[in-house]
Amino acid sequence: MDTGTFTSKDLLDKLFDNGILFETGVDGLYGRSGMFEEVIERFERLVTRLGAVDKPTRIHFPPGMNRATLEKSGYMKSFPQLAGCVHSFMGGERDHAKLLGMMDAGQDWTELQQPTELALTPAACYPLYPTVAARGPVPMDGLLFELSSYCFRHEPSQDPARMQLFRMREFVCIGTADHVHAFRQSWLERGKAMVESLELPCELDLANDPFFGRGGKMLANNQRDQGLKFELLIPVSSQEKPTACLSFNYHQDHFGQTWGLKFADGSLCHSACVGFGLERVALALFRHHGPDVNAWPPAVRAVLWDA
Repeated sequence: MDTGTFTSKDLLDKLFDNGILFETGVDGLYGRSGMFEEVIERFERLVTRLGAVDKPTRIHFPPGMNRATLEKSGYMKSFPQLAGCVHSFMGGERDHAKLLGMMDAGQDWTELQQPTELALTPAACYPLYPTVAARGPVPMDGLLFELSSYCFRHEPSQDPARMQLFRMREFVCIGTADHVHAFRQSWLERGKAMVESLELPCELDLANDPFFGRGGKMLANNQRDQGLKFELLIPVSSQEKPTACLSFNYHQDHFGQTWGLKFADGSLCHSACVGFGLERVALALFRHHGPDVNAWPPAVRAVLWDA
């Protein structure tokens, strides 16, 4: 792969041609080569090394979460277009025969499925907040967690950097406003230095989440006006529209209010997180350094393989 100008589809085809990704027949859902997985593993080790100084508690959540938790979090109010819930067949033999008949006739058989208690996890941190709240008051010096999960967002695309199922690594800080601000500022600096050590072009920029509907435009403007979200952008599928590969978010006391996250004195906790899009970083590395990892710049290999 070269670093010239090409479309998202061009990049996707090059990834297929080089055996880095594999088609499944669904946009945004791909098989990954062993080398693609190794690059992600090496990058995750780098992230863990950089975060180890803070001594976070590690928790890995599954790609499914309690649907009631997703509802209470407010996700469906802000991002209904991205959410996915798990449905399953719950009928008897007669319903099963009907289902098979509908399949044979090429009809839509999914009407015979019913929603389960599971939703697909949209971000690694969503199951964390009720988990922490259930433990009781948060210590005044705060809490720090390192998380990992497969995540789902329904936005099918032929842009390989916009997958429907992808992995997210996060550090989440829960504490006072000053505490979580300091945490986010530290990772704004660490994250940029980390990506630059991989010899990838990048820039930090103010950002907003893709809130739904007309009201979402106001929420997005408020988010930008208050500086609640920054992204580290790397050209992956487009030079003109670089991809957000790292995200730095300050939630204020939103999750504190939602889940009753409080200190012993009853005051609400604030929270912030830094998220790493693992597939996106791997794609950026292949995009800029080529399909053969053995030919990557020695300094990059030293950071990922030799450290």
